[in-house]
Amino acid sequence: MDFEDMLWTVLGTGLVLLMLVDVFRTLLYPHGSGPLGRAIMRGFWLVSRKLRGRGSFIAAPLAMAAVIGAWAGLAAIGWALLYLPHLTDGFVYGAGVPLRADFAEALYISMVTLSTVGFGDIVATDPVLRLVVALQAVTGFGLLTATVTWILQTFPALNRRRALAHQLTLFREAAGPAGVLDMEPSHATGLLEAIAGNVATVTIDLLAFHETYYFREIEQRGSLPATVAYAHELASQAQRSESSELQFAGRMLHAALDGLAEVLRGKFGHSGATSSDVFDSYELHHRHLRGGKPDTT
Repeated sequence: MDFEDMLWTVLGTGLVLLMLVDVFRTLLYPHGSGPLGRAIMRGFWLVSRKLRGRGSFIAAPLAMAAVIGAWAGLAAIGWALLYLPHLTDGFVYGAGVPLRADFAEALYISMVTLSTVGFGDIVATDPVLRLVVALQAVTGFGLLTATVTWILQTFPALNRRRALAHQLTLFREAAGPAGVLDMEPSHATGLLEAIAGNVATVTIDLLAFHETYYFREIEQRGSLPATVAYAHELASQAQRSESSELQFAGRMLHAALDGLAEVLRGKFGHSGATSSDVFDSYELHHRHLRGGKPDTT
């Protein structure tokens, strides 16, 4: 193997390892996200902030598709570079299949193997290559199932966030300006404790499913950035109550909101000395406030 072949082998190995690390950190590593996936999601997010209308709401789903495409591309190109130095001596070609030793041929072998199609027109004969081909086929099947699982896990997390936003909206409409102070303390306590539990769940979702942060909501009623400030207001009201049970529920909700603000500050770069400041920044980024007014386009 000469220097050029060694170079292709090292480069191909690096691309495959980058794909594996990114998939592991995005799908398997708790509270993590891969550097490539995070960069793609953030890039689409920044572009979406320049868009007006409904186009900005499909940026996150498109970004997820781009991440999956990047994983598949890295795998296909990486393994193609591993095969390239061994064309054509390391493979046996079927009848009528032309002998070629270029990158396009290596990419064809890699894509057929990655997709587990297995046409059988070009088969590895070298023992090491046979193991590499088998490993790629297993990786391709694993990548397919992992990405489907990723999608199926992401949207329930989004629904939990939307449900919390709707819960806060309904609470605000039903309670009126006085909030919990005009309610029977034991009933208000139960409601605030339920909201605190839902806030904690959404916080865990943001840690476990980093990509859900970049989804914008079409309806403001289902937008947590547009409603989370009201939860902070309810917690403050409860702590001014004369009921010790309601005060405890208020402190509990405050603690849950502080945890959410810490995640937004530490993981997504929102600034603010207090949780209220962080939530204002969160609302600004997701509702595209201009001149103090929400963007309704």
